Amino acid sequence: MQNTYEKLGLFYLGKDVDKSTQEATDALTLLKNKNFTTHATIIGMTGSGKTGLGVGIIEEAAIDNIPSIVIDPKGDMGNLCLVDATFSAKTFEPWVEDEAKAKNLNPLEYAQKTASMWKEGIESWEQDSDRVNKLQAVEKTIYTPGSSAGVAINIMSSLETPPSEVMEDSDTFASYLKSTTTSLLSLIGINADPLDSKEYILLAQIITKSWLDSEDLSIETLIGKIIKPSFKKIGVLTLDDFYPQDARFKLATKFNSLLASPSFSLWLKGENLDIQKLLYNEEGKAKIAIFSISHLNDDERMFFVTLLLNKYIAWMRRQSGTSALKTLLYMDEIYGFFPPTKNPPSKEPMLLLLKQARAFGVGVVLSTQNPVDLDYKGLSNIGTWFIGRLQTTQDIERVIDGLGGKVGSSFEKSEIKNLLANLQKRTFFLKSAHLDDVRLFSTRWVISYLKGPLKRDEISSLMQIQKEKQNISKESITATNKKSTQLESYQNIDDSIPQYFELDPSGANQFSSTLAAQVSVHFYSQRKGIDESRELTLALELEASQQNIDWKDAQQSEEKFENYPHTAPSKAQFQKLPEVILSDKGLKRAIRELKETLYREQHLELMQCKAPKLESKAGESHSDFLVRLKDILDDKKESEIEKLQVRYDKKEKTLLTRLNRAKERVEKESSDSTSSMIEAGIAVLGALFGRSTPTKIGRAVRKGSKILKERGEMSRAEERLTIIQEDIEALEYELEDKIDELHEKYDVDNCEVETYKMKPRKTDIDVEICAVVWRVT
Repeated sequence: MQNTYEKLGLFYLGKDVDKSTQEATDALTLLKNKNFTTHATIIGMTGSGKTGLGVGIIEEAAIDNIPSIVIDPKGDMGNLCLVDATFSAKTFEPWVEDEAKAKNLNPLEYAQKTASMWKEGIESWEQDSDRVNKLQAVEKTIYTPGSSAGVAINIMSSLETPPSEVMEDSDTFASYLKSTTTSLLSLIGINADPLDSKEYILLAQIITKSWLDSEDLSIETLIGKIIKPSFKKIGVLTLDDFYPQDARFKLATKFNSLLASPSFSLWLKGENLDIQKLLYNEEGKAKIAIFSISHLNDDERMFFVTLLLNKYIAWMRRQSGTSALKTLLYMDEIYGFFPPTKNPPSKEPMLLLLKQARAFGVGVVLSTQNPVDLDYKGLSNIGTWFIGRLQTTQDIERVIDGLGGKVGSSFEKSEIKNLLANLQKRTFFLKSAHLDDVRLFSTRWVISYLKGPLKRDEISSLMQIQKEKQNISKESITATNKKSTQLESYQNIDDSIPQYFELDPSGANQFSSTLAAQVSVHFYSQRKGIDESRELTLALELEASQQNIDWKDAQQSEEKFENYPHTAPSKAQFQKLPEVILSDKGLKRAIRELKETLYREQHLELMQCKAPKLESKAGESHSDFLVRLKDILDDKKESEIEKLQVRYDKKEKTLLTRLNRAKERVEKESSDSTSSMIEAGIAVLGALFGRSTPTKIGRAVRKGSKILKERGEMSRAEERLTIIQEDIEALEYELEDKIDELHEKYDVDNCEVETYKMKPRKTDIDVEICAVVWRVT
């Protein structure tokens, strides 16, 4: 049943290891991907194979169309980008060039040898080309905040007002505010105590008030608010008594120096830190976003990781609940970010994720060399432990305590202690709340080429195409060149026509005319649950000779004009207004035509799927709708798989009874071999549902039959075993067919998504202001 485990949502992690021989068996180590919603940790000393296991987990998620965000403090996880399904020497050459030169070998020949070795290694672990192709097709991006090596990421969106789901939950908001404030202060070298630090209290007050007023922040606005806050008191003390003006100015100067630094400008370029776009492409397919932060200093790392975790929490709280694994957050080398004693800014959001993420289908995987690097509260929220070789007695004792002393029925405490000190590379204990016993397994050969930490130029080369796309300059919409027209010092305009005058810093006060409007368009449907308002500011350039007003030519503007002065400055000169405006008292005709244009042109673009029945939300993108649809399908598939498990459990028990009877018949002659055969055979169905270790029943039974033939004890026992073999193989094929049917039935690619438009009612179009706005020429 090739790759059946992928259709059942199982991660192929490696193969079970015989604890007595320390050798890998034929039994695959599978773990339900939904089990990762209770989070996991990978613990092992340098050289234990942590990176390979972490890469393997993310590969499994990507192959199952589950996206990942990877925080990479060392630079190893960029290896996920080194995938080539053709195993071409040319592709491998830049990856192995340094290693080849160090060994005085020809780079191309060495690349060919390495590519062949990697291909053979993948195939030796029963992985076909389809898996490699699937992984290569997944979009992978290495982001380097504060550096031009990889794809740039703009972190300032992290100071935007959190979503209502965060603001309305007092505990979540308090954690979000605390980590944001402390991380900002850490960026300027202030390690603030939330209870005692005046800097913290002031900054937290500024941020809180801004967010409650739905005001997004930036470093620039923060500097202004530090110098001149919008409040007069902090607690019962006046602002100046609590934090004098000169002290506030010094704090603002530190942030200003940061902003003025040429290196900090790199933090403000590139894509916004939009979690949804980092996780999914426009077709709703999974992506892998790798944040390489090895180039940053400790304060910068802490600042970025904290803001990223906060953005992740804000995104998570807006998702619907699910029992399936929706996405993975992986952090390599957690040391310093989640310690048991100190409270760095990153600790609060990380602990919040471990406590709350399961309900939203988010799995967190943390990797570390040392169990003492992890907060004990965090460990209590982690359901799966992968433990590799450990070096110190203290580490071993701590892990054994975490595993609960006598851990399962197969391993004693003393045995575990000995094994942890002597485990081979790439061999791990697997202890999970979802498994009955501890397992010992060897990690599979990963599909990605494990080169080691990527250097700056290597990241730049890998991300060249993405960086070129990012560097495409986006020109803002500018007004078309106006024809030179004669200016007049006076215009006879009816008092019923509102006028606004843009300020001219130069004092020339030469104006051209625009017809501008601020409009609210409301879309409402009780049945669809839509109650959406769209605020528009439109500007239409006017020419003296034009005969009519066509609002279709108007451009949208972000700039509000209602705060401009109503009276013209002295000695101003004006472009002549067209007669169609001068004759329109109160601009009633212009307003009427604007409403008609908006009724024809404005609409909500919505999507719907008939099976399953689902409609998009207002403002939901095509990608977001597909992701939501996939989540619903995954939940339905999970439910069907559970029903399938119940049915096939009954069939399995019947076959086990028949196997036991066959065993009794041949027990005297070949009890050992038959016993082994049965133990291998009965594992299949359970393993396919993540309960036990898998192997091919048919192959196991054929092996047992061969043993019986060799011993000459065939006759009825062989005949009976043959019948059972056929029944078991038939059950395998039947199960595989059922799985294929479920996979096909709940594949989002097979769902037809239709697009339709929802128009506003005319009564729901409100022109709040329509006026002549004089713009500086």
